[in-house]
Formats: sequence, C-alpha cells, structure tokens
Amino acid sequence: MRTKLRPAHAGVALALAAIGMATLAACGGTSSGAIPDTKAVGVVGFSVLQTANAKVFNDFEHTPAGKGVQFTTSYGASGDQSRAVVAGLKADEVHLSLEPDVTRLVQAGIVPASWASGSNHGVLTQSVVVLVVRKGNPKHITGWGDLTRPGVQIVTPNPGSSGSAKWNILAAYGHVLAQGGSPTQAKAYLKKFFANTVTMPGSGSEATSAFESGTGDVLVSYEDEAIEARQAGASFDYVVPAQTLLIQNSGALTKDATPAAKAFLKFQLSKAGQTDYAEEGFRPLVPGVHVQVAGANNPANPFPQPQTLMTIGKDFGGWSTADKKFFDPNTGIATQLMAATGKS
Repeated sequence: MRTKLRPAHAGVALALAAIGMATLAACGGTSSGAIPDTKAVGVVGFSVLQTANAKVFNDFEHTPAGKGVQFTTSYGASGDQSRAVVAGLKADEVHLSLEPDVTRLVQAGIVPASWASGSNHGVLTQSVVVLVVRKGNPKHITGWGDLTRPGVQIVTPNPGSSGSAKWNILAAYGHVLAQGGSPTQAKAYLKKFFANTVTMPGSGSEATSAFESGTGDVLVSYEDEAIEARQAGASFDYVVPAQTLLIQNSGALTKDATPAAKAFLKFQLSKAGQTDYAEEGFRPLVPGVHVQVAGANNPANPFPQPQTLMTIGKDFGGWSTADKKFFDPNTGIATQLMAATGKS
C-alpha cells in the first residue's frame, strides 16, 4: 500500500503531527502489521513532485529491487519541508527544490556531508524557469521585459517558504545581466517585478492553483509544473524565455536511510527513472532519454534550448553565495526589494 501525506508547511507541532500520520501510514508486510525496515521508504519532497513521483514509485515497485517496497510521502513548500525534517519528520530520502534546504539537514546531522559527492552532484531532477500565461497569451508576454509593463499582474511563490520562488527571482534578476546589463539595472528590474506581483503563495503548486483560479496575468514557474498542469487539463500557455535559469533539484538519503531507499535513489537516477520524470515534464539528467511529453508546447521536442541558459554555479557563485546575497532575512537583495514594494 502506498500512502500519500499532505504535510504541515511549518512549525514543530505540525511537523510532529505529520510524523504521527506517517507512522499510522506504515501498514502491511508483516504479521504484526508493521513494514519491515528494509522495505520502507519515507520520501519528503517539494510540492511539485507529488504527481511525478507516483509514476516513479509504481515503476520502481515493478523492479526486483522494488518488489514489496512501501512508500510514505510528505509534500509541501521546500523550505518548510526541510525545517519539518529538522523538527522530527521521518525521512529516508529528501527531494527538495534547492541545495540550501539539504544543507540545513547536513548541519542538523540528518544527512551526511558527502551527499553531493556522486556523479550527479546531488541533483535528482531538473527544469527551467518559464512564464505561464492565459490561453492565447492576451497580454502578449514573450519575455521578462513584458512582466514589468504597467497593468501586468505577476504570481510567484514566496521565497520565505518556497524553493521555486528563489529560482524564479534569480532568473528574473539574472536575465538583465545575461543581456549585458549591470547589477544596478538588475535590481531596478527586480523592484518593478515585485511591484507588479499581486500574490506570493507558500509553494509552487499553490501558486499554480492561484493562477488557475484566475489570479494574475502571468505565473513564474517551473517548466515541469506548467507541463504537468496542462497534462491535468489546465487551460493556459507557457513561454520559455530567451534567458532563463537551469533549475536543479537536490536529493539525498538520510543517515538512517533503509536499503530500499538506497535502491530507490539508484532507480531515480537510472535511464528508466529519468524517463519517468521526463514524461512528467522534467528535463532528463542522463543522455539517451527521448520521449513524447504530453502538455509540452511541442510534445515531440518538449525541452527546447533557451538562447541563454544560466546556472546557479556559473552565474551566481553557487547557492552558498546566492542564498545569502539575495535571500538573507535582513540584507538580501530580494528581501530588501520585497520590503520596499510591500511584499515582505
């Protein structure tokens, strides 16, 4: 039996409630009703993964290594999920939006310091930042410059809880530099970006729900989230801007991970696992994955190469530098600009 849990987004009390739910979810597999430790996998992930992981779980369970494995899951805003694990939420694998959310678990002694030492450097899934627009693109949005026009209303998650929000904000800032602009010009752009932002939900999936309900003219989002929503019947379009940022989602096993969790991580990084993720809109990590992707702008060529593809390492000095520079609670560039535009 696979059980999916909707997690608490923050707070020790809610995290402990989620732990209790996870314990209750562990059923079947022995005469006493408990899952053998070797066959249990607790996955804590960022919100956008929920639908994609269902397919990956199913295909893993049909492999010899996955036979009899049972999953418990918790999904929510990446930063909140990371804090919940620190507070006690049980996890064998964490699959979070960005590296600092795993670094927090290393500092807490939950994830080994060597988590990113493999050939994948700790990355489990990847995507790019895109602009989701209303069907037919009535505001004629073709790139970042159109988002700061008067009257254009932006939806993007809140970087205080959401990893996807941080990717979005860095992409918005970085596109100015990618076109030869200065940091001063990039800050000026980002201030206008926040001034046009009408809501900042707690997670990427909540931002998509807000947009689907009619809020805003453009949603800044993951490409995979846009594709997945269209696969589910959402009626909107999306634009891959000429300058965008490569999103690399971090994953790690905890120090207490079960053997089944180790086998599952190996499957996720295999061609079969990456094919599953690609079919749900994530850009594959391994070569040789060629799939038709329903919901993509061009299902036969679902992952077009942007004119300029920025990376967190090359263009922002890595997350250890970028997180403090842009999102420090007191001195971060984005933090201060949000406050200046009333988006604290």
